[in-house]
Amino acid sequence: MWNEPYLETCCRSALHRLRLCGGSGRPDAHREELKDARCLDRLRELGLAEHQGDRYRITPAGQARHQLEIMKSA
Repeated sequence: MWNEPYLETCCRSALHRLRLCGGSGRPDAHREELKDARCLDRLRELGLAEHQGDRYRITPAGQARHQLEIMKSA
C-alpha cells in the first residue's frame, strides 16, 4: 500500500533539480526569483529536503523518494 504523500509534478521536478545539484545544493539567495520556492518548502516539510544557511539540499529520504518515483521510469 502506498503510504507516501502525493508529490505534484512541480514538486517532483524540484526534487529532481535538487538531486542534480548534488552536495552543493540549490541557493536561495534570490528566493523571490525561485519559481519553485513553494515546492522546495513543501519538500522540506516532508523531510525530503533541508534548508541549511542559504541552500536547499536533498536528504537521504529525498534520495530514496527520487529513486522510487523519478528514476523508476528511467
